[in-house]
Amino acid sequence: MSLRLFAALPIERDTARELKRLHKGVPGARWRPLENFHITLRFFGDVDERQLEDLDAELSAIMLPQFAYELGTANWFGKSDPHTLWMSVDGGEPLLELNAACERAARRAGLKAETRHFKPHLTMAYLHNTPVDRLRSFVDRTLDYRSGPLMAQYFSLYKSHPRKGETNIYEPIADYPLG
Repeated sequence: MSLRLFAALPIERDTARELKRLHKGVPGARWRPLENFHITLRFFGDVDERQLEDLDAELSAIMLPQFAYELGTANWFGKSDPHTLWMSVDGGEPLLELNAACERAARRAGLKAETRHFKPHLTMAYLHNTPVDRLRSFVDRTLDYRSGPLMAQYFSLYKSHPRKGETNIYEPIADYPLG
């Protein structure tokens, strides 16, 4: 049996509620529920039980300090054929170091290397037939948005429960302290 896993920084409930207020004005947006807000550090994909044990041990060995980060302006993936609306994340070098540490942990646990460039973001919505001009309006509305400093005190390993035609459920299965 395999599990679909990823490592991420959870988003505090107050910050998630603040972001939820932005959920409007984008036709074709399937807005993510508050409980799914997170900043993915590394998507691991389907992992078997043995790999999970190895991965958990490797993630537990990560020793990095706590750090501040901030959510900012929106953008989207897919240029002229938009598919994902997201908020930027500025965590500087500490966030990049945590991503790299999760990548090394995955490799030591025997998982394949991640080939995509790490782009820190928080997914707000998945898009379907969304006009680019409406996305530009949304981005313009968020130009001055800043969450204020947030503290990364730990990161989590999540299990994704896919549900056909519905929003996936993300279940934290382990937490790893920073600092």
